[in-house]
Amino acid sequence: MSDSINGWATGNPQLADATPTAEPRESATLADWETALRQHGAVGAAASARGHFAVALETGDQRFGAVDRFATETLCYRVDDVRLRLARRAGELAHSPDDIDPQAIFDYLYFHAIPSPRTIFRGVHRLPPGWCIHEQAGQVSLQRFWQPSFAPRAMGFDHARDRFRELLAQAVQRQLDGGRGACFLSGGTDSSTVAGMIGRVTGRPAATYSIGFEAEGYDEMAFARLAARHFGSEHHEYYVTPADLVRSIPDMARHHDQPFGNSSALPAFYCALKAREDGVTRLLAGDGGDELFGGNSRYATQRVFSWYQSVPASVRTQVLEPVSELGVVNRVPLVRKAASYVRQARVPMPDRLQTYNLLGRMDPHKVLTPAFLSQVDEQGPRRHEQAVWAESAGAGFVDRMLAYDWRYTLAENDLPKVRGAVTLAGLEVGYPMLDQDLVDFSATLPAEFKLKGLKLRWFFKEALRGFLPDEIITKKKQGFGLPFGVWATRDAALMALAADSLRGLGERGVVQRAFIDELVRVHLPSHPGYYGGMVWILMMLEQWFRHHAPGYRLAE
Repeated sequence: MSDSINGWATGNPQLADATPTAEPRESATLADWETALRQHGAVGAAASARGHFAVALETGDQRFGAVDRFATETLCYRVDDVRLRLARRAGELAHSPDDIDPQAIFDYLYFHAIPSPRTIFRGVHRLPPGWCIHEQAGQVSLQRFWQPSFAPRAMGFDHARDRFRELLAQAVQRQLDGGRGACFLSGGTDSSTVAGMIGRVTGRPAATYSIGFEAEGYDEMAFARLAARHFGSEHHEYYVTPADLVRSIPDMARHHDQPFGNSSALPAFYCALKAREDGVTRLLAGDGGDELFGGNSRYATQRVFSWYQSVPASVRTQVLEPVSELGVVNRVPLVRKAASYVRQARVPMPDRLQTYNLLGRMDPHKVLTPAFLSQVDEQGPRRHEQAVWAESAGAGFVDRMLAYDWRYTLAENDLPKVRGAVTLAGLEVGYPMLDQDLVDFSATLPAEFKLKGLKLRWFFKEALRGFLPDEIITKKKQGFGLPFGVWATRDAALMALAADSLRGLGERGVVQRAFIDELVRVHLPSHPGYYGGMVWILMMLEQWFRHHAPGYRLAE
């Protein structure tokens, strides 16, 4: 073993050859990582790790970094003159706070986050999920040690149900830290399952934390209360207000190391803050259930569109597609709907998933300045998506959509949202639904167990029938959606913060000032639920600039 080991490790990984296999498992130390690196090499060391982690290690003439399968923890890197540098935050590696990559801004506006490996700073990168990086003897290698793989097999429901429940209980047990068992509770199937399992494995009801909104169509506290009563949890509620947003938006932007536009981060933060006030040290989150077991509505929607490919090619190209482009079809409601189906079904995957992308529907050339657009590749985000989609070639249609969401919905969006919210509140977070054994189990389920016809997450719900209340099994998915657009049109202070932020972004030369004026005066008041999303991501971008790169400007 090397005499000198420097670095850091976060999360709770166990290394196959370095720690005991009997429960409870201990987290790997830097010395364990050094041993694994010496014995197995970079890829082998990373692949031997089980659990959620990021590690940065310097020993002898080697530097090594890795993140887990879902990048639940983050690691940034920079290579200058074949010298690898590693850091937790992108800004630690930037040559200057104003050394901003315009392409990263464009990617943010498209995805509402900046997908790895890019970061907001030029020359600074972030390890994608399941990747490691290694420098030795003047050579730097970036390698993937894991990617989604599906091996569905025939199985009986009863056996699969029993195994699933067993794995769920184990996953929750592993994520507890010995303190008060606590979790987010939205009232959906995932968070309710975690709450119930905490009580089952600890013998003590969970402490549950829920967020509500005084806005019609956004609040689902009734389902959270139902779950809390069902499991007898120690239930806590907090109703977020517009004043909370005005107070916390700058703090959230400051906390993230690069622009991040998921508005659910603020409700999650107030949940975590309430838990911290109660002495909780670790919150469990239900993220991952939809993406492992087929719970997002777009899976059913895209299956319907995929059926179009079963129509004979001659009928599609010679009849349906030409007719769908005729202006006259828009005069007949039923025919108009059929024509819209044809037009969307013609778009190949994964491009079809971005049919309602905000930036695409608004036309970037009407939103962004010519000076900014001249520095970016407008097709970059699509190529990124297509590359991710191609990685799961060979898997079935449903599993390919899941793998796509493992990257974009989980690794690039929902997990950073929860991690950022919880760490800002001063807590740790655990993701039992992303336990490695549970992930591996989900990959063996037949596609029809995940999406049975158009029934979302069929197996998950049926396997938990009798454990979860029926009302939660049958409810529509909602979550901690934030009524920002609605509130912005009604609350003067929130509107002032948003308008001031957008004006500041216009002064940086990124967004056209005329578009900002139209967005605030016309579009937002007319359709707050829709255009509120665009206002939010622009506001959070400017707030990030103010705290991290206040001097950034595009040359006129």
